[in-house]
Amino acid sequence: MEKKPKFAVIGGGSWATAIAKMLCENQDEIAWYMRSTYAIEHLKHQKHNPNYLSSVAFDTHKLKLTNDINEAVAYADYVIFVVPSAFLSKELESLTESLEGKIIFSAIKGIVPESSLIVGEHFHIKYDIPYENIGVITGPCHAEEVAMERLSYLTIACSDKKKAKFVAKNLSSHYIKAKTSDDIIGTEYAAVLKNIYAIAAGIAHGLGYGDNFQAVLMSNGIREMKKFIRKVHKMKRNINNSAYLGDLLVTGYSVFSRNRMFGNMIGKGYTVKSAQMEMSMIAEGYYAVKSAYKLNQEYGADTPIIDAVYKILYENKDAKTVFKALTEKLN
Repeated sequence: MEKKPKFAVIGGGSWATAIAKMLCENQDEIAWYMRSTYAIEHLKHQKHNPNYLSSVAFDTHKLKLTNDINEAVAYADYVIFVVPSAFLSKELESLTESLEGKIIFSAIKGIVPESSLIVGEHFHIKYDIPYENIGVITGPCHAEEVAMERLSYLTIACSDKKKAKFVAKNLSSHYIKAKTSDDIIGTEYAAVLKNIYAIAAGIAHGLGYGDNFQAVLMSNGIREMKKFIRKVHKMKRNINNSAYLGDLLVTGYSVFSRNRMFGNMIGKGYTVKSAQMEMSMIAEGYYAVKSAYKLNQEYGADTPIIDAVYKILYENKDAKTVFKALTEKLN
């Protein structure tokens, strides 16, 4: 009898918790690595993550919980990484277990600061993982709505269609519909860029701009995304599909969007540091905008929204002044 492939989730945040929930709908057991021993012990006894999506009750018999990343990786055939991109390198420092033969899926919506690479490229270049063993899990999907079992959609991208379909099947349920794509690079960059545009949407809201401007900002955002991704990885893709436009819209408009929340605080006058301290979750877009801005120095795409957010967050330019100038560049 053929051995059923096993899954491991690497990360203890809200999206990691949501993915663990989805997998538990289809798997008898999954490995789940998180750094916090307190969270692990709490999960074992109280059946929920104390820090994120605490309303989700787990059948703990299905969880192989560990704070040793090597134990989780050794257990699994499919390893899903769901840690903030800014901390991925640090987590991987303690990895001694070989990734050879493992199928790596990234649910991280960010660029690795140390290498300036999206996560899939980072694993390919730094760890020699072949692209057919690398995949991406993107939305449009917020962890909070997964917790409430509201109908949500995922896009699973991998150059190996069989692997993409297998992951899609194991994440699907009565409240999750998962489709597949072969655009690994494009979907992952879209997941990174939409967080930047969500910060822009938040800044605009914080500054007092209304829904009319938000609509113009988002429509310009999807066109800017298309230009950027085409420069980085040219292939036939429909930018209006859910993995691109849909993910952008939900992140730009949703009350659950931490990037929009972060931007809103910046627009209201918070400093970057004070906004980060007040938020209990990581806003990936903060790190992404620096990497995307620097990467675009090489590619030269026309990206006025990315440039504006970079000026505000990293050059300490006045948000009101920067956005007034930005309004003249949008159409």
